[in-house]
Amino acid sequence: MGEAEVPVLIVGGGPVGLTARALLERWGVRTLLVEKHRELSPFPRARLVNVRSMEIFRSLGLAERITAGAFAPEYGRIRFRDTLCGPEFATAAMAGINAPVPESPVRGVVTSQDRLEPVLLAAADAPVRFGVELVGLTEEADGVTAVLADHRRGEEARVRARYVLAADGANSTVRQRLGIGTSGPGAMGDFTTVVFDADLGRWCDRQPAGLYFTVRGLFAPLYPEGGWAWFVPTPDDAAHADWPGLVSRALGGGAGVRGDVRVDVLRVQHWVMNAFVAERFRHGRILLAGDAAHAVPIVGGLGMNAGLSDVHNLCWKLAGVLHGRAGTGLLETYEPERHPVADQTLRQTVANTRLMLEVQNRRREQLRTGEAASGRVELPWSERYFAQLGLVLGVTYRSAAVLTGDAAPPDTGTDYVPTAEPGRRMPHLWLTDDRSTLDAVGEWFTLFTPDPVRWAQQATTAPWPLRIEPFPEGGYGLGSRGALLVRPDGHIGARWRDRPASGSALRDGLAAITRFA
Repeated sequence: MGEAEVPVLIVGGGPVGLTARALLERWGVRTLLVEKHRELSPFPRARLVNVRSMEIFRSLGLAERITAGAFAPEYGRIRFRDTLCGPEFATAAMAGINAPVPESPVRGVVTSQDRLEPVLLAAADAPVRFGVELVGLTEEADGVTAVLADHRRGEEARVRARYVLAADGANSTVRQRLGIGTSGPGAMGDFTTVVFDADLGRWCDRQPAGLYFTVRGLFAPLYPEGGWAWFVPTPDDAAHADWPGLVSRALGGGAGVRGDVRVDVLRVQHWVMNAFVAERFRHGRILLAGDAAHAVPIVGGLGMNAGLSDVHNLCWKLAGVLHGRAGTGLLETYEPERHPVADQTLRQTVANTRLMLEVQNRRREQLRTGEAASGRVELPWSERYFAQLGLVLGVTYRSAAVLTGDAAPPDTGTDYVPTAEPGRRMPHLWLTDDRSTLDAVGEWFTLFTPDPVRWAQQATTAPWPLRIEPFPEGGYGLGSRGALLVRPDGHIGARWRDRPASGSALRDGLAAITRFA
């Protein structure tokens, strides 16, 4: 592996790094991605692609392929049982998965990470080097020099990059080399994933779910054609554990399970559940994303999806700077926009974990008092609370890349109310039968207005590519000559409720957002 120069070096070949590679290629930026493992992960890991992530994949032309390999919508549900083979005592739908939400043109899906990653790998042509580990990193005024070790060939090489995007996981080598600390609970326990085959249709086919939460661990179907995973706290002496026997007992333990259901264990993986947010997401020309920037508990399926939104926020900014359409100050808006989201995501996932444990505790109390035979457990959250669409679709950015007079974003909590407030995601409206406002967002900036002819006159003076799209008069409070300026990540950068007095308002707004001097 010889020396190379590349605009962006991506470290980490999981869903976040692979999505960054596809996004940057869409925006015309060359990349090199290195992944220390020799192949894509064979483990299911993340289980949920939420509505916002599917909107991102729709923009990349990947949504249909991802959906084709995923579970049917009825699997967008959690079921609570004492054992997998026992009756359920509670159930809850996954918002935006089990049924469509009117606020989005897409539906999220239940799918395994090892089913998602090959789709993302095939989504771009930029080179990927498996079995290559970053072992050195030197930042200079005009770039970063990385030392990469190719373990297959036993060679080292130096790569020069304008920027480094670190998506190398919770144990990020890049973050540790930079000395960036973290805050939060930290390690919350050791866990094991057991991938196995078993015919469990008699207990699950008529009550499908993406996750079965039992007192003996979490069970999840892996693929529509078969396969299961068991997520459980790592037992003592795990190296010598009888995993087929442990799985069989966890399934139900009765003779009906052990006697006629064969459990074939295929793979076992031990891992740590982390809960932290990095103190900083940027160190000069090196930027953290995904679990390298924030690792959160798995309950609620927010971790990977938050990482996908990280790179959706970051990659258009990198492209703008590298193509000379934005000043380097635009990159300074990445951390102010995404760090508060990471903090909120961590709080939400910790709350989700506590709520799930409360369900278990209520069930244990029923079992202790003899009420379990007839009792169901009332879930300790409302559908709107645990739905958490406010965190998925209602994120509000506040930075120099959003033109607003508000000092701080409103706390949307878990509710989502569509709005055209600057900093919010552009609301979904159907412009035609199959074309959403989100589909109309261009590769650079997009102006939505009821008065496209007059605004087009201003657009001719702006030195940036700009798409102008008609928008219904009165929609979200816009006057007949108002406009919404939407960034490439689908968030509103500026709003004029009516036509501004200045003839240079559009040009000035673009210059302010892009930090273009």
